[in-house]
Amino acid sequence: MDYQNFQQDLMQDTNARNRRMEKAITVSADLFLQNGIEPVKMTDIADASGVGVATLYRYYGAKTGMVIAAMTYLWEQLKAMFDGVFESDVFTKQTGLKQLTDLMRMYLVLYDAHADFMRLLAEFDQFIIRENVPQAALADYEKAVINFYPLFDTAYKTGIADGTVREDFSFPLFYLTYAHAMMELTKKLLQGELLPSDDFSMGRKELETMIETAAFFVRKTG
Repeated sequence: MDYQNFQQDLMQDTNARNRRMEKAITVSADLFLQNGIEPVKMTDIADASGVGVATLYRYYGAKTGMVIAAMTYLWEQLKAMFDGVFESDVFTKQTGLKQLTDLMRMYLVLYDAHADFMRLLAEFDQFIIRENVPQAALADYEKAVINFYPLFDTAYKTGIADGTVREDFSFPLFYLTYAHAMMELTKKLLQGELLPSDDFSMGRKELETMIETAAFFVRKTG
């Protein structure tokens, strides 16, 4: 046996298999975005991707593994869209307060341009609770989730230096409070009205009000 040819054939087989699995992930992500998690079956993913259902189960163990892989992929795609945006001269030459305000407005981008993803994210949160998914199984997913804190922290320090941001408060606590509130409000607004008293007709304005309130809180006065 020619060992070199064997290695090449093995590498080609591995690459082809990886491409098939990547296609299965992208296909499953599209199906989840279009239909939600619950209605999509592993057989639907197999039919749409051309990857055998037995192969999907062998690689992902169950639908739960497939869902986590798809959500990880979607976060990575979203993260790639923001690459370089907040490192540009246009952004970094602004005051710290303006940088913080622009970062806060990223939730409007999620609301306006990525509504399907945010709705799916809300369903995914309930899915991992219902399926009792262990935290260890979410390690790769957690790495893919966008962490805006380093950008917020840099903008905050810029604001302290240029005198546009106050410093008599805990910024880490502020960030956690703001991020959690905006993420949950965005998901709730996009899930749709559930109660007769719900009125989300001014959903975007609600988010804008939250942003304006947070920006006013961090702004240095006097």
